[in-house]
Amino acid sequence: MSTTPQPVESNEIDLGMISKKIGSFFEQLAVSLFNILFFIRRNILVFIVLAVVGGGLGYYLDTKIKLYNHRIIVSPNYSSTDYLYAKVELLNSRILEGDTVFLKNIIGIKKPKSVTNIEIQPITDVYKFIENNTQNFELLRLFAEDGDLKKIVQENMTSKNYPFHQIMLTTKGATTREETVEPILTFLNDSDYFKKIQKEYLQNITVKMVENDSLIHQINGFLNGVSKSINGSQKSDKLVYYNENTQLNDVIKTKDELINEQGKLRIDLVTLDKIVKDNSVVLNILNKEGINGKMKLVLPLLFFFLFGFGALVIRSYKKRKTLLS
Repeated sequence: MSTTPQPVESNEIDLGMISKKIGSFFEQLAVSLFNILFFIRRNILVFIVLAVVGGGLGYYLDTKIKLYNHRIIVSPNYSSTDYLYAKVELLNSRILEGDTVFLKNIIGIKKPKSVTNIEIQPITDVYKFIENNTQNFELLRLFAEDGDLKKIVQENMTSKNYPFHQIMLTTKGATTREETVEPILTFLNDSDYFKKIQKEYLQNITVKMVENDSLIHQINGFLNGVSKSINGSQKSDKLVYYNENTQLNDVIKTKDELINEQGKLRIDLVTLDKIVKDNSVVLNILNKEGINGKMKLVLPLLFFFLFGFGALVIRSYKKRKTLLS
């Protein structure tokens, strides 16, 4: 009968080694912390000077150099979404290249060096996307059956079809609408092709409104005639019956639809007066992202790190030099 030896002694040795390594690690950590505290205590005056200088310089930078964000909500008309995104991309590339000549002379920005970034993103609004649009609703429902709806509504192909988009602009220092926003909006609306589309579209709306007014006038005449007939029959003690063949309800319904359409067309004349319509402009939002506005804290810490790193390098150099000699 054979027996298999149990590696109890080996396991005890392994656990002992692990325990020693853990103890050694904490011991080294305690020594390192003690050395750091001793180093700070020995150089306390240097750290105080670095804190004062770094804090003062950081405060100056925080007050002197301020970044501001600006939000422009726009709606691209006449299927100009891709055109709008291409224009913003072109503008941002010129900003990153530092092409101040283009920004000032072509775009018309008064302080081109102050503009640091511009980007655009859609405003996710599924309800607006499917509102009064059966095709969009069916398309979204079809996509949702095959995948994650949240992911689909945020996809580039879907999101570009949302009616509203947000242009985000960043500048050094505050700005005004006249200095920065208006030149950019003028640049975005500068397209001969879309201007022709706009002209024809607005003319079609005008023609449609004239025709609708004519139809409403005719319907009013018809309804006035019906009203007079009813009043005349009542005076002559004769009864006049209007059944479904008179289509009176349909006429009234048609008039109501025409009035609603006229109201919508009047709103369209307001919203379609530009290729890229600016709906809202919010300026000079203080940018507090990253280290913006925090230099009074960042610089002292940076100076501490550089001083400590420099001292460590010098100490290592002296120690190595001693060993070599």
